Amino acid sequence: MKKRFIAGAICPSCGEMDRLVMYEDQGVILIECVACAFRDSNRRDSQDKVEERDVKNDDVSPIKILS
Repeated sequence: MKKRFIAGAICPSCGEMDRLVMYEDQGVILIECVACAFRDSNRRDSQDKVEERDVKNDDVSPIKILS
């Protein structure tokens, strides 16, 4: 279980910056504040995967900024 600090994140409980760590334990992502012991969890399920959308080159068109 490797804990990683979340750079620039502000704790929703105490308002301290750069005090949140994130780690995974048995498929559950945990976020914890080292300053005030705030904890939050987010269950990681296979249904939560983001589906990638196929993008065709025809959908992209360049824009002209300067004339």
